[in-house]
Amino acid sequence: MSSLHPRPGARDAVVAALVVFLVWSGIAPRSHVTWLAEVFWVIGAIVMWAVWLRRLPCTGIAFTVLVVHSVVLIIGGIYTYAHVPLGAWVQEWMARPRNDYDRFGHFMQGFAPALLWREVFLRNAIVASRGWLPMIVVGMCLAFSAFFELLEFAVAMGFGDASSDFLGAQGDGWDAQWDMLFCFVGSIAALFLLAPLQDRQMRAQAQQYTDIAQARDASRERRQPVIPIQPERR
Repeated sequence: MSSLHPRPGARDAVVAALVVFLVWSGIAPRSHVTWLAEVFWVIGAIVMWAVWLRRLPCTGIAFTVLVVHSVVLIIGGIYTYAHVPLGAWVQEWMARPRNDYDRFGHFMQGFAPALLWREVFLRNAIVASRGWLPMIVVGMCLAFSAFFELLEFAVAMGFGDASSDFLGAQGDGWDAQWDMLFCFVGSIAALFLLAPLQDRQMRAQAQQYTDIAQARDASRERRQPVIPIQPERR
């Protein structure tokens, strides 16, 4: 099978399970409109995986974290962020004034994309200096967080009180700033905790691809017929 059509593997099975969970989550969510707004990103990622991304190299840690982020988004879509049971349990346990599941969601908004951007920049040699790489990755995550807050602002202006489930502000006037702060912290945490592991996995993949290419070249050389040299006739 050619590289353009790779064989189904463990990651395809994980994505298939994610699709099943996504479909199930849309059967009876708290609000179908809010559910669609929350899982739109997951649907886009699954479509991109099917038509393009599965053919590209990706470290195991980046793939795993992105799947976890997708699950977080889907759960938020089922209940809306202000009503997720796990967040409500933590709220009661810690006597918090609000359900902080949306804070965790924005933490993941920085945590998962940080590894994705880092891998894209390294594999494509977009950032030449390793010293600038963390700053650019964190900046990209914050840029998307700011874009998302502007999107929420547009939804609030367009739909008014009907957008409260999507916004998840829960009466906090500083909700947008807290969301961006948690995204910022998440992106830094990902780089600090997982960048060394990501580097090791990328080096291992590069060595694996090199070994495969060398084995393929050696196999081609063995298959080439040896043409005997005929002695010159006098």
